[in-house]
Amino acid sequence: MTRGIALILLATFAFAIMNALAKELSTFHPLQVVFFRAFGTFVFIFPYMLYRKVSIVGKHPKMLALRAIVGVVSLATFFMAVQRIPLGSAISIRYLGPIFGAMLAAYFLKEKITLWQWLSFAVGFSGVIVLKGFDLRIDYYSLGLLIISAIFVGMVFVLIRYLSTREHYLTIINYFMVVSISVSLCFMANWRMPVGIEWWSVIGIGLFGLVGQVTMTQAFRTEETSALAPFKYMELVWALFLGFFFFKETYEWLPFLGILLIIAGMLLNVFGKNKKAISA
Repeated sequence: MTRGIALILLATFAFAIMNALAKELSTFHPLQVVFFRAFGTFVFIFPYMLYRKVSIVGKHPKMLALRAIVGVVSLATFFMAVQRIPLGSAISIRYLGPIFGAMLAAYFLKEKITLWQWLSFAVGFSGVIVLKGFDLRIDYYSLGLLIISAIFVGMVFVLIRYLSTREHYLTIINYFMVVSISVSLCFMANWRMPVGIEWWSVIGIGLFGLVGQVTMTQAFRTEETSALAPFKYMELVWALFLGFFFFKETYEWLPFLGILLIIAGMLLNVFGKNKKAISA
């Protein structure tokens, strides 16, 4: 196992725990959960940026702010859905993000979509239809939230692709955290203080979010994206495991087939991108 694969597996595990903790905090307002997640990362990253003299403002503040706002919308709608439906289902549907990212990249960055990628889109969307059709725990409101989250994830992919060669990765992350905190504070009227063991979840969501963010970034800096992308979907395996043991979430075989179709579609998307890169 290479260092990059080890890091991506650690990142997916950390993000799965973070999402499970977001579900555990379902009695809190979703924007307060966003605050917990962002603040726990910000308190570590911001001092480190000052120490390493990494630019706080960046060279493209408008694009950085747009990426942050788009990320906040995606995260908030995802947390809202996670509080309502099974963890594995929520993560599965949000995996449609790369599909929307490819479509947006084709329009804004003039990237071509291969036949394999179009096939992957069809397989992924068919998985969502099967999952929604046979899992009665998924209501249309939650499905709508997750589709919105996936669309905005796609926007995040495009914006990060644009900014990655122009800004330091810590500057991009820090903007996301600062905007997340700022937006969350607008909803303070709906907040309440954590009590008892809730503090462990509050602390954990920030720490595991930080671990996931750092290890994911280091993984993609260590190894090629094409080699790591399939391992990103281990997050769903962890999520299904955590959902079963901590929230007693189980699946009939037809909804589980929908989840498998979504994963198959996303892997086909990775394969389609690899074929395009080889033929280029």
